[in-house]
Amino acid sequence: MTGQWRARFDAEVTFANGGSLRTEGFRLDIPGQDVGDDELAALFVRHLGLLMVAKVRIREKQVVEEPHRGGRGTAGPAPAERRLVELSHVISNGMTTLPGWPTPRITEWLTREASRANYAQGTEFQVGRIDMIANTGTYLDTPAHRWADGPDLTGVPLDRLADLPGIVVRVPAGTRAVDRLLLAPYEVAGRAVLLDTGWSAHFGTDRYASPDAPYLTGDGAAWLVEAGATLVGIDSINIDDMSPAARGERPAHSGLLAAGIPIVEHLTGLDALPPTGFRFTAAPPRVAGMGTFPVRAFAVLDA
Repeated sequence: MTGQWRARFDAEVTFANGGSLRTEGFRLDIPGQDVGDDELAALFVRHLGLLMVAKVRIREKQVVEEPHRGGRGTAGPAPAERRLVELSHVISNGMTTLPGWPTPRITEWLTREASRANYAQGTEFQVGRIDMIANTGTYLDTPAHRWADGPDLTGVPLDRLADLPGIVVRVPAGTRAVDRLLLAPYEVAGRAVLLDTGWSAHFGTDRYASPDAPYLTGDGAAWLVEAGATLVGIDSINIDDMSPAARGERPAHSGLLAAGIPIVEHLTGLDALPPTGFRFTAAPPRVAGMGTFPVRAFAVLDA
């Protein structure tokens, strides 16, 4: 006994755009011996890849226990397992991303109760509203954020934002400045380079904005440009040094964005990623005139 089942049947197919198809004695793998005519018809259509089918009539159905021969309608070999890793902070009402900057306000523009007057009985909807600055949560900087003539959210191509091969640079604990020497061992060409400093553990606390927050040096940014990085992300409050000693200079922003390399700040969860072997995405909506916007950053890991 195989524990696998096949159906033998005749079928008459009628197409929505005219014409018909008839088969006699067709054999098809089925998931179990109790398959109904409607399920068998759907398996039949899927197996043959038929389009624009209006109706399938099954006749002379017989179910027999015998090994599967392979078909689109039954389970084949299990696909390679993959895992999605969330790399974004949750945006919530009143949360703090940058201390002293406006926090988001999340409300309802249309409540479920109010919507009932607009729809049939038993039908309701909710429409939310959010008022926030662009630098909220985990967000992407485009060249227009730093340079007046740089491309904005609508001008950065998807091949710099989505499905990028990624690499994680583990920054040693206690290291503030990520410089050229720390980056030099890594092959970054064509990749999203994610700086794992561990600083996201302080997100939402006073420590997050303290002067000892890790950052990328101007020299480190220049090396990433020279080496051909596609995107650069960091799990700290800023990719540049925000301490008083920096005097407001932003060499990492300036260098990367001048080279057309987008920046993702306030990442989280980078410790869950392997050093390589994943794909990274951080794509914002296409809003004209905006240089920065929150993203749903995530990584896809193959087994």
